[in-house]
Order: sequence, then structure tokens, then C-alpha cells
Amino acid sequence: MRKHAAATVIEFEPEYVGGLKNIFEEMIVFNQLLGLKVTSIGPDRASGRIEMRRELIGHYSHNRIHGGVISASLDAMGGLAVMAAIGARHMDETPAQRLHRFGKLGTIDLRIDYLRPGIGDRFELRAEVLRLGSRVATTRMEFLGADGKLLSAGAGTYIVS
Repeated sequence: MRKHAAATVIEFEPEYVGGLKNIFEEMIVFNQLLGLKVTSIGPDRASGRIEMRRELIGHYSHNRIHGGVISASLDAMGGLAVMAAIGARHMDETPAQRLHRFGKLGTIDLRIDYLRPGIGDRFELRAEVLRLGSRVATTRMEFLGADGKLLSAGAGTYIVS
């Protein structure tokens, strides 16, 4: 029977988490337009939320959130999860050095499955990194209603070098 080594718990410095939130919520202006807010960042995952606003309506008679808002926000959350995973991989660097790596990140492929109508006052988003290679990362994302129901699911591939 093989014994597995204990997993190393990675805790990001407040400076790194604050820097990622600042990039994500303030410096990426489109995320501001969407109203994306980060709720947590871990070594291979990220979560966030969007409050419903009139500007995000995609179907006027149902007050449904626009599908483009869903896809753009899931893409952004996938990218944030990848950035967190890159940061966890390079804990030997300073937080500023790790934050600088964000500039090399880009979406290669994105798939969104719309499972239920996006109706509600707020939405939760989750993303996790399935694989982080030296050049490409793959993610899985979820867009949930305030009640926790899965409304849309996504998969993304990102260039990281």
C-alpha cells in the first residue's frame, strides 16, 4: 500500500489576493460593467457574484439575464481561477511578480451550456482549474442562481505563457 504525502496548504498573502481583486474588479473595466465581484480565491479556484441590474436584462418580458453576460462572466471567472493557480505554482516569487503574470493570460476556447433561464436578483459564479500546464490551462465553471441551482455550466481553455 502506497502512502500519499500530505497535501501542502497554500495560503495567499493579503497583498496578492487584494491585487487580484483589484485587477479583476477595477482594472478590467468590462468586469466593472458586468458588476462582477470576487467572493473567494483559492489555489485552484475562484468564486464571485453578480447582482442583477436592468442593464443586464437579455429578455425584456422575463427579466432574464443576457446570455452574453453569463458567458463573459464565466470566462472572466475561469481566467481568475487560472491566475490563482499560477500564483500558487509560483509562491517563491513576490506577490507583485505573480500579479505581473496576469498580462500573459488569454482565452483560447470557451464553451457554455445554458441549462435554465437566468432569473433572479443575484447570481453566484464558481470556477476551478482542472489542469494547469506550462502553456495551457483548462477550467470548469458554474453560474448559479441565489438558491444554488445550476443555471449554466462552462468549460474554458486559456493560454498561460
